[in-house]
Amino acid sequence: MKQINYLKGDATSPQKEGNKIIVHICNDIGGWGKGFVVAVSRKWSEPELAYRSWYRNREENDFGLGATQLIKVSDDIYVGNMIAQHGIKKVTDSGKVPIRYDAVMKCLRTIALEAQKLEASIHMPRIGCGLAGGKWDQIEPIIEETLLIKGIEVFVYDFG
Repeated sequence: MKQINYLKGDATSPQKEGNKIIVHICNDIGGWGKGFVVAVSRKWSEPELAYRSWYRNREENDFGLGATQLIKVSDDIYVGNMIAQHGIKKVTDSGKVPIRYDAVMKCLRTIALEAQKLEASIHMPRIGCGLAGGKWDQIEPIIEETLLIKGIEVFVYDFG
């Protein structure tokens, strides 16, 4: 089984030849403007526009926890908007963090299918571990179960 490739750098500038999918976690309330999405929006307008339209028209589409949207932003780069964060508070009154690991699993299963079709590698920051409040030791096994087991190359970027 492949291993996660950990790199120093910016996940919005993937360091690999061929097709690439940059994935990140989005919330389920239509909010876009903090965290990794700021870097995405600085580079491309399409992912934010697509997310906002997806949210705005949610009564007529699949928007919700576990849903994934794939947006082509260049000849060989796609951005995967993955809905896997419930709300935006770091910790709710009940002590729950916004990340939903089951939704991460569902989203990455969808991404795996797309990556196989496109023969693409996957690139990401440490998804779910910033504003979503998740723990990497819970995200990493999900990446193994959904992407690595299928032979998909995964690159995780630590900024700096």
